[in-house]
Amino acid sequence: MSGTVLVARLDSVGDVLVQGPLVRAVAHGADRVVFLAGPAGAEAAGLLPGVDEVWTWACPWILGDPPPVDAGDLAALTDRVRALAPAQAVLSTSFHQSPLPLALLLRTAGVPRVSAISVDYPGALLDVRHRVDDDLPEPERALSLARAAGFDLPPGDDGRLAVRRPLPPVAHEPGGPDLPPGYIVLHPGASVPARAWPAHRCAEAVEALADAGHRVLVTGGPGERALTAAVAGTRGTDLGGALDLAGLAALLGGAAAVVVGNTGPAHLAAAVGTPVVSLFSPVVPAARWAPYGVPTVLLGDQDAPCRLTRARECPVPGHPCLASVTAADVVAAVEKVGSA
Repeated sequence: MSGTVLVARLDSVGDVLVQGPLVRAVAHGADRVVFLAGPAGAEAAGLLPGVDEVWTWACPWILGDPPPVDAGDLAALTDRVRALAPAQAVLSTSFHQSPLPLALLLRTAGVPRVSAISVDYPGALLDVRHRVDDDLPEPERALSLARAAGFDLPPGDDGRLAVRRPLPPVAHEPGGPDLPPGYIVLHPGASVPARAWPAHRCAEAVEALADAGHRVLVTGGPGERALTAAVAGTRGTDLGGALDLAGLAALLGGAAAVVVGNTGPAHLAAAVGTPVVSLFSPVVPAARWAPYGVPTVLLGDQDAPCRLTRARECPVPGHPCLASVTAADVVAAVEKVGSA
């Protein structure tokens, strides 16, 4: 195959990062890959090997806090796609999302071949209507769509997550004269509150990890500085708001392990090959969304009442699925993944 291929994934950082194998497969068979991302996922799309250009668009039927439907905005995207004139499009969605509204827009823009996973009857909107077992890990699910569309990984590609290399130098020197080599990254925030380990437990973990001889770096976005400062306390190093996504990837790449919830940095850690202690709220299934392709210890009650609810706010008083995890559990899990 040849020509430009438009790949779309319109939600968050982690959702985009797990498209890495799909993107590399498409890039192996295309002249150029344009990635259509949502505002939260665009920076991650730029880190994926095989992406030549990133477009950003706020989709009113995908985003959790969607903008209103605007006819002018839809027309502008349609015109832009028409000018790009891609040979085909590959639309990736989560199991609870429909690709059909975007497929309709792309048909209106003249895209001659559109592929997607769809449980709904697509009529004339899709040329490849792919069906898949929804218990597949998300990277494998996405790669199966690429293969259904006629693309496959290049020889020697193991299908794991990856980011562009080289990454920027780590701005913060993590070494310490009284500590062994390596450091632990603890990322206390999450994309939605239901997936976050309680802040006081994160702070307890920093203390316990420091007592066990680890240097602990606490990371978070610009809007999480109060959280990271509280969690780091006096024993951890607060890096809240200090790193862009590429810088965070570089920092995670040098860590002995990353302690993180089911959120974007968990998949970023997997993409740089770092073991993960996954504080996993079962509001979505771990079989699909656990960190992929790296040593992982999954913590959290996977049979809690919130299981498979896709809740953004915890629906159970006390957040028992994650509040049951202790600092001692985290220290033991760090030691386990570190020896894997």
